[in-house]
Amino acid sequence: MPIKIPHLLPAREILEDENIFVMEEGRAKAQDIRPLNILILNLMPQKEKTEVQILRLLGNTPLQVNISFLRTASYESKNTSPYHLEQFYRNFEAIKTNKYDGMIITGAPVELMSFEEVDYWEELTKIMEWSKTNVTSTLHICWGAQAALYHHFGINKYQLDQKCYGIYSHSVLNPSDKLMRGFDDSFLAPHSRHTNVSIEEIKAHSNLELLSASDDAGAFIISANKGKQIMITGHLEYDSCTLAEEYKRDKDKGLNIHLPLRYFPNNNPGMKPLNSWRSHAHLLFSNWLNYYVYQETPYEWK
Repeated sequence: MPIKIPHLLPAREILEDENIFVMEEGRAKAQDIRPLNILILNLMPQKEKTEVQILRLLGNTPLQVNISFLRTASYESKNTSPYHLEQFYRNFEAIKTNKYDGMIITGAPVELMSFEEVDYWEELTKIMEWSKTNVTSTLHICWGAQAALYHHFGINKYQLDQKCYGIYSHSVLNPSDKLMRGFDDSFLAPHSRHTNVSIEEIKAHSNLELLSASDDAGAFIISANKGKQIMITGHLEYDSCTLAEEYKRDKDKGLNIHLPLRYFPNNNPGMKPLNSWRSHAHLLFSNWLNYYVYQETPYEWK
């Protein structure tokens, strides 16, 4: 089934070229079904790339999904055109009386700052509090996951000696959880961050369940309150080339950055990376939409 996105959203052409089923609004309204309403708080600087990455995964399920984009009012993006933001994004004041079946809060390049130093931290905490009553399940990604662990559960992040950067192997710790259905016992996923959270604190917290972890990258998939909040510390949504683009960006800045681990064939940045995490990315988003959004959300919000 399709995703329904704004007609002029640039991501539409890319998704249609990939044979992702994107439906026009008129056709969607003509279907006598109740679609899922998903809100995406996009905190990434290059918003259009993130839109494509997430919409690609949301569009590969049997469910019809209506997408809305949210931006912060307390911080204006410098890497996305004002026209794009004005055309396709709304702020919290415009949507705060709405109910959503699911919500995604992305990562953001602010991890070396304390949470309270982030320009939009106060606004983000209001949105996260609002999500507890107005959203069936919220999926938090990378820094968004760290922000949720800190705000909801008091678990702070800490800085790493060396960037966690590359493709890491992960184990499934609770294969009976619905989010992990169909996962291999061991699977690969990208990480790109300078900070981490304590796996011991997560395991010790009575409201948190660690579903997947890596010996090298630490806690990966964490669930809380029966899937009401789900935290993913890495980037299963990344494209094949995303880490390569980050590596080139940092090299061009003159940063002392190591090659992403287990990413470039033969550790040669001139060779095209192979995507070794795509199937589990689709599986994670499909399981989330099905088991923690569709199966749990009311047909009519009250």
